Amino acid sequence: MNQILTILLIGVIALIGNWIGYQVPPMESLPGILLLALITVIGMGFTKILPFKSPVIVWISLFAMIATSPFFPGNAFTAAAIGKINLLALATPILAYAGLSLGKDIHLFKQLSWRIVVVSLVVFTGTFLFATLFAEIIFKIQGKF
Repeated sequence: MNQILTILLIGVIALIGNWIGYQVPPMESLPGILLLALITVIGMGFTKILPFKSPVIVWISLFAMIATSPFFPGNAFTAAAIGKINLLALATPILAYAGLSLGKDIHLFKQLSWRIVVVSLVVFTGTFLFATLFAEIIFKIQGKF
């Protein structure tokens, strides 16, 4: 129940952010927010009934892809409703929630000390370099570079 309330709170904040930041009226983006919340709750519920552990994001993504795929009834409505929500309007409350949840584990974060900085820099650098390398290879294959 706590997770559902959190999802609804994030939805309300995203509605307000979409309205203020991107001038999309709340009643226009409400169906998209409700659909995203429903897909999220279904994905979370699905992981609880599975006999094995798996990441929630896998099932939420799968159900979202199914809901917007061409063979799913109502896919055009779903895609249009979700399309009215700007990504940054959604990302802001989610990142704020992630920051707050990190705050409850700050003592564990302090134990990592300077090592977390080194690991973060290596991960960010590696991600950037390999994404750049991958893009270069694809551009070469396509003849665009």
